[in-house]
Amino acid sequence: MAGIELRSSAFNDHDLMPERFSRSDGNVSPPLEWSAPPEGTEELVLLCEDAEGRPGPFLHWLVTGIDPRTTGVAEDHVPEGGQEWPNDWGSTGWDGPQPPKGDEPHRYFFHLYAVAEPLDLGPRPTAEEARRAAERRALASGTMVGLFAR
Repeated sequence: MAGIELRSSAFNDHDLMPERFSRSDGNVSPPLEWSAPPEGTEELVLLCEDAEGRPGPFLHWLVTGIDPRTTGVAEDHVPEGGQEWPNDWGSTGWDGPQPPKGDEPHRYFFHLYAVAEPLDLGPRPTAEEARRAAERRALASGTMVGLFAR
């Protein structure tokens, strides 16, 4: 599978994310940029999951239908053409990190997938269901990790 370079101007891969992205501070989505997807991409899919979530990966953000001509999203915005889905906090759209106090930093995986056809998802997909559906249809993907602790 081809790769997409995914990055943020707000934090580096495997670095701590600023407080403003957390639920307890500004709760704004981070700015992201990515390289162009391959030919044949119908849409982009973006998801953010907490790998240390309990009882399993915790979905913080799922956006499908992103215009494949876009190369990023500004802070506190929805990517162009994107449809936000319910997250594991029970709301729709971005809800940032809020790991238990005292935990080691949690890893927040931002995955971007270039897919050849729209995903077939139920009304409340889990992080794992969304990731698997995107991986099955992916022409290319990119991942970056942000860390957060309280």
